[in-house]
Amino acid sequence: MQVLDVPDELVRRLSRAEYEALGRMGAFDDQKVELLFGVIVRMSPIGPPHVWASNRLAQALIVALGDRAFVANQSSFAASDDSEPEPDIAVYPPKDYRRELPSEAWLIIEVADSSLKRDRNVKAALYASIGVPEYWIVDLVHGLVLVHRDPVDGAYLSLTSVPHGGTLTPAAFPDVAIPTNDFLP
Repeated sequence: MQVLDVPDELVRRLSRAEYEALGRMGAFDDQKVELLFGVIVRMSPIGPPHVWASNRLAQALIVALGDRAFVANQSSFAASDDSEPEPDIAVYPPKDYRRELPSEAWLIIEVADSSLKRDRNVKAALYASIGVPEYWIVDLVHGLVLVHRDPVDGAYLSLTSVPHGGTLTPAAFPDVAIPTNDFLP
């Protein structure tokens, strides 16, 4: 990932440990940020359609998956040594996460309006590079869900678009069907 027009060799990237230490010291108390490929990135403010869609979809997944998975809404994910994104929704293996952040995910979901470009490019590359098997982008601008599957060498080989009125089925849970009408505005 290139930062501005500064040559990559001149950029001092942070590790996840450094980022978390800065957070504990209060460096980000007045900002909503995440760490992507060693770079601190401001997160877009979220409005009512975003809140509504992410909460409705998270609730549907919680009900459908029960104890088979841990569904997190807007929480940190220990993606790699240089990335700690805060996906809108994540489906993790059911473990006790009181002492450490989840570092493995079966499904990551980003709800996007103003962040659509970042979610389609930077976050898709991040999630594919660490082997997240499935990544959904709830595209509020176009009223559809982009389903990414089959990560290979930092890219998803399969991309499917599911429109308003369609049904989503997570690859890890083929018995689950979630109508997009339930959360797309």
